[in-house]
Amino acid sequence: MAVDTRSEPPPAAPHAEAPTTLNEAAPRTLSLFDQLGFWGNLGVSLLGFSGAIAILAPYGVQPLSFSAAVTATVVGSVLGGLILGGSLVLGARTGAPAMVLLRGLLGAKASFLPTALNIAQCLGWAVFELVTISIGLQALTHGDLPRWLCLVLAGAVTTALTIRPLGWIRTLRKYVSVLVVFALVVLVIGLLREPTPELAGSWQGFWLAVDSAMALTISWVPLGADYSRHSRSARSAFAGGFLGYGLTQIACLVIGLIALAQVAQDGERIFDLFIGLPLGVLAFAILVIRECDQSFANVYSTAISLQNLRPSLDRRVLTVTVGVLITTLALTIDIDDYANFLYLIGGVFIPMSGALIAAWIRSRGHGWDTSSDAPARPGMLLAWLIGFLCYQLINPGSIAYWSDFWTSAGTRLHTLGHSWLSASIASFAVAVLLALPFAGSRAGSAGRPAAPEQAGGLR
Repeated sequence: MAVDTRSEPPPAAPHAEAPTTLNEAAPRTLSLFDQLGFWGNLGVSLLGFSGAIAILAPYGVQPLSFSAAVTATVVGSVLGGLILGGSLVLGARTGAPAMVLLRGLLGAKASFLPTALNIAQCLGWAVFELVTISIGLQALTHGDLPRWLCLVLAGAVTTALTIRPLGWIRTLRKYVSVLVVFALVVLVIGLLREPTPELAGSWQGFWLAVDSAMALTISWVPLGADYSRHSRSARSAFAGGFLGYGLTQIACLVIGLIALAQVAQDGERIFDLFIGLPLGVLAFAILVIRECDQSFANVYSTAISLQNLRPSLDRRVLTVTVGVLITTLALTIDIDDYANFLYLIGGVFIPMSGALIAAWIRSRGHGWDTSSDAPARPGMLLAWLIGFLCYQLINPGSIAYWSDFWTSAGTRLHTLGHSWLSASIASFAVAVLLALPFAGSRAGSAGRPAAPEQAGGLR
C-alpha cells in the first residue's frame, strides 16, 4: 500500500490508545501540549547531566572553556532539533512509525538493516537508563537499597508504562512536566549559590562537542515517528520536538556543565552534589522517578521497530519481553563508554536522517510507499553509506579496534584534526546532496499511484 500523505486523518477519541499491531491505523490523539510535555521530559535525563562531560572534554583534545561548551550545546541542540522536528513531521503526515517510514526511503527489505541497528540502539539506551535509575535510587537511599532491587523496580515500572503508551504521554503533560520544571529550577538556583571554579579551556574541540550534542538529539530520530504518528497535526509534531526537546536538553546539559565544574569534572559525584543542595533531595527524587520515561520510550520503540519485521506481532507481548531482557542485561552492563556510544550512534543515524529528509523534500511525501513490497532504492542506500563513511573519517571515536581502522584511514586521507570541520554537519550535508538526485521520483513507489487508504494501517 502506498500511503497518501496529502491529507491527515481527523483526530480520534481523546483517550484512544495506540494500536496493538501495525495492521491498525494510528489514532490521532496527541495535542501540541501533549507533545511539548513528552519531548520536554525526554530532553531532561540523568545521563545528560553526567554525559555533559562528552561536551566539556571531548576525547583526544583539550577540554573546552565554559563558554565554548555552552555554545556547542546550543548549536548542537538546535541543529539536531531541526532534524528531529523534520522526522516528526514525516510521522505525523503518514501515520507510519519510524522504521516503517524507511520502507519508502530504502525499500521494504532494505529497511530491515536500519531497523536492526535501531533495535540495538534502543536496547543499549534502555539498559543505560535502568543502570542510571538504579544509581540514582541508591544515592537517594545512601545505598540501603541493593542494586539488583533498584534495577528490577526500574525495569518493572518501565515495562508497565509501555502497556498504555499514549495514556502515559498524556500523564506526563498533565502532571510530571510541572514537577520536572520545579526540579530544574531547584538545581539551577542551588548550583548558582555555590562557587563555580572558572573552567580554563579552548575552542579546539568545539565541533567534537557539537557532534555529541547533535548525537544526543538525533538518537531520537529513529524513534520519533513512533509517537508523532499520533499527532493531531504536523505543526504540533514539529514544535513538540524542536521546542520541547531542544530547550530542555540545553537546560539539562548546561546544568551538567555547571555541576561538572563544581566537582572537578568527576561525573560520579554529580548526584551527591545535587542531593546536597537546598531541596535537592526532593528535586533529585523527582528526576530519578521521572527517568522511567526515557527507558519507556526505548522499550516501546524497540517493540514498534520489531513490528516493522512482522506487523502482526502484539506490541504488549513485545514490550514485556524486551523489559525482561533489558533488566537482565542491566545487571552486567558497563556504561563507561557512554561518549563512544554517542559518537557511533551519530555516525549511523545522522547521514540516514539526511537521506530521509532529502527524499521527503523532493517527493513532498506524495506516493511514500510503506508497503511490505516497497522496491529497493540503491541510490538512497549509497547516500547513507557514504555519509556514514564521511562521519567516521572525520570523527572515528575511540572504540577499540573499530576506531583504530578509521583513525588510520582518516590520517592517510587528511580528514582528521581540522578544528573547523564537524563530522555531524559534513556527513548530513553529504548524505543530503547525494540523495537528492535519487529522490526526485516517488519515494519508493516506482510510479504507482498513492492509495486512498488511511495512513497507518499496514495490511
